[in-house]
Amino acid sequence: MNPALDNLSAITLFVDDPQRSKAFYAETFELPVHFEDQNSVVFKFGQVLINLLALTAARRLISPAEPGEQGAGARIQFTVEVADVDSICGQLGERGVELLNGPMNRPWGVRTASFKDPDGHIWEIAQGLR
Repeated sequence: MNPALDNLSAITLFVDDPQRSKAFYAETFELPVHFEDQNSVVFKFGQVLINLLALTAARRLISPAEPGEQGAGARIQFTVEVADVDSICGQLGERGVELLNGPMNRPWGVRTASFKDPDGHIWEIAQGLR
């Protein structure tokens, strides 16, 4: 890889309601808000910023491209490595997060479970089994 392109620092997710998404991310991941303005809320996952950007502002950001509409189907999945998938699933359930699938052992040696945020972005928690 080109060393000039090997430092992923932020991912922007387009959301319908930043305040609803803020509540979900703060509760689900137990993270403080890193930055917030009228159009976005940012959380820091390790060294990567997750920016929850209002769909109306997203259009200006990526013009002339158009953001996809909610309900068009999943087109992305984020994976968070954890030490114990089953334990985290229990914690998520206590917070009202519904799993899409799992926990389950995958043929590639990982135990996973998945859930989605209020805008349909898929999150997976994964635990290495090796």
